[in-house]
Amino acid sequence: MLDSIQWDTALIQRYDQAGPRYTSYPTAVQFNDSVGPLNVLAAARESAKHSRALSLYVHIPFCANICYYCACNKVITKDRSRAAAYLVALEQEMAIISRHLHPDQVIEQLHFGGGTPTFLSHSQLRELMAMIGKYFNLLDDDSGDYSIEIDPREADWATMGLLRELGFNRVSLGVQDLDPQVQRAINRMQSLEETEAIIDAAHTLQFRSVNIDLIYGLPLQTPERFAESVAAVIALQPDRLSLFNYAHLPERFKPQRRINTQDLPSPATKLAMLQGSIEQLLAAGYRYIGMDHFALPDDELAIAQEDGSLHRNFQGYTTHGHCDLIGLGVSAISQIGTLYSQNNSDLNEYQQSLALGQLATKRGLTSSDDDHIRQAVIQQIICHFELQFADIEQRFGINVLDYFSDCLPALHDMHEDGLIRFDDKAIEVLPAGRLLVRSVCMVFDHYLHSTNTQRYSRVI
Repeated sequence: MLDSIQWDTALIQRYDQAGPRYTSYPTAVQFNDSVGPLNVLAAARESAKHSRALSLYVHIPFCANICYYCACNKVITKDRSRAAAYLVALEQEMAIISRHLHPDQVIEQLHFGGGTPTFLSHSQLRELMAMIGKYFNLLDDDSGDYSIEIDPREADWATMGLLRELGFNRVSLGVQDLDPQVQRAINRMQSLEETEAIIDAAHTLQFRSVNIDLIYGLPLQTPERFAESVAAVIALQPDRLSLFNYAHLPERFKPQRRINTQDLPSPATKLAMLQGSIEQLLAAGYRYIGMDHFALPDDELAIAQEDGSLHRNFQGYTTHGHCDLIGLGVSAISQIGTLYSQNNSDLNEYQQSLALGQLATKRGLTSSDDDHIRQAVIQQIICHFELQFADIEQRFGINVLDYFSDCLPALHDMHEDGLIRFDDKAIEVLPAGRLLVRSVCMVFDHYLHSTNTQRYSRVI
């Protein structure tokens, strides 16, 4: 069974290390200033030449309140008028890049992330979708994969009705934890009733999918109380559920400095919370997709994993790996062909660049042939828990065992430890290794030896 997980505490303790989440390879840590606006426009023209389908990501950075755990690029403000200038910049960005794309390139996937996208007023949401429809080829038959992140404290039934009217058919809700003590410790008071109302609206309005995010490892969490939150969330019947590990990195993320370190659960307590949560989710019928993602068996992610079409990119697990990804907004990342690029993470500088008529591209990289091979290997392992060497050899004209000869000792160790099954034809991540799939992927990461792994969260 693809969703089979075997809990092995000794194995977890041995292989629980800091490492990338592999939403890309090479990862964003490797981005540099060799990539600029002209590279992005050239990549867009190449995308148009091949008529590749598109995935569009729009970053809305604004939040009315700070959540102490947050590591996202955001702007905390009560001033709703700041969104108006941002929408002007977004339209300028759309106008520039769309001139280099082809009108026939369909937007198969659309995602609004943040920040809090519902920080925008209803009229601003209408305005933004009208802009996107002006510059890009949106599907109007509800067949696209159009999603938006929702803060239940910033939305109501009217908001959900508007979003459905505008073409959104998937929603993702941040919940994190339902325990009031934990919520106070992270400055995010959110009742079960608020969350339930939004999910009821999504089901009634026939949104195709509802995702809920939870975080384990937050201050004041205990295995018993977190189990109650997980049970309450399961009762809401989301189609997908993400169970993230809280990475406490106050030296990098200033809001986390407001969290009392003494209130954080111990590593053993975190493990107990994770183990208990996984048992609850599997017992409730959810399938383990990988990393921290679970889905019901009839969800598109679970089906894609079964048929081999599951992919992973900056939006997490997706069924749209064949699309070129266009990122719009401050700090947004694009992946167009072999080019990765990221916009300026400073809001003022982002807006100033676009006011001058040029893209706000700040950094990126162009993948090498070696990067493509390693990316394909990591994608197969992280999405499907196996790697058939013949597939890679046929695709790239290499001998896998020769090409990755420096990886063989680590793979043999993992085989001996029961993390993987490894022979001269394939690698299979065993049930005891699936929670540690990032560690398996790290074996093939050419850049890790020269990267400060303290920049990454731990695997578990």
